[in-house]
Amino acid sequence: MKMPLALKQLVRRRIVLVAMIVLTLISVLALGAEAFGRFDPNDTAIMERLRGPGAAHWLGTDELGRDVYARIVHGGRYSLMIAASTALGAVLMGTLLGLVAGFFKRLDGPLMRLVDAMMSFPDILLAIALVAILGPSMFNVVLALVLVYTPRVARVVRASTLVLRELLFVEAARAVGVGTGRILWRHILPNLLSPVLVQLSFIFAYAILAEAGLSFLGVGVPPDIPTWGTMVAGSQSYAHQAFWVVLFPGLAIIFTALSLQLVGDGVRDLLDPKLKKSMR
Repeated sequence: MKMPLALKQLVRRRIVLVAMIVLTLISVLALGAEAFGRFDPNDTAIMERLRGPGAAHWLGTDELGRDVYARIVHGGRYSLMIAASTALGAVLMGTLLGLVAGFFKRLDGPLMRLVDAMMSFPDILLAIALVAILGPSMFNVVLALVLVYTPRVARVVRASTLVLRELLFVEAARAVGVGTGRILWRHILPNLLSPVLVQLSFIFAYAILAEAGLSFLGVGVPPDIPTWGTMVAGSQSYAHQAFWVVLFPGLAIIFTALSLQLVGDGVRDLLDPKLKKSMR
């Protein structure tokens, strides 16, 4: 079976290929956590607390004697789930908002003023405020992050829609009596796929970092859920005597976010006609 041309061009860049391999490995470990985890992530063993990496516990144990490796692979499932839900939610809401604002001139002003107001706040501060209002839970963290990143997508989609609505094929569709809904669905949305995919990959990475930041500040996911962020937050006071309790969850966050950013850059270069030539 031949590799699709787009994927072949994407993996031709070694750094993107390495990033895709890292993401695949992390995803497989997270999805198959029960198979790859040697211990239950919540099993405590006080007599083995703060044990260093070794044959029994590959990445050591934390302050309660829980296996760090098991918590990382299980926590990856929650962290990736939160990030993926945030990315999908922000893309869906942002695409709808940007599409309406860009196509309907009467709604452009009010909607964009709302978007500008939301983007005037730093992402992490707005997320903290929203989670503080909604309460700490996984659903509320996702909802808060979706509201934070929706304006980013909306502005990108609006800018593309403003250009697309003036093109000849859209004018021709209007001239022959094609309805507004059909124009949006058949002519505008397919041409928004490229910028939306790029935004999806970037927001995925941002959401992983944001969830970790919220958990570190104590306003994110409840501590009983072993995300990478809650692992770092819960063990930070023991880092001076057992560096591995913070190092390995931190590396999981860094490698995942960095790999997503690199893949996002590769997708952007592939889909941008001006940058695509440099990949050949």
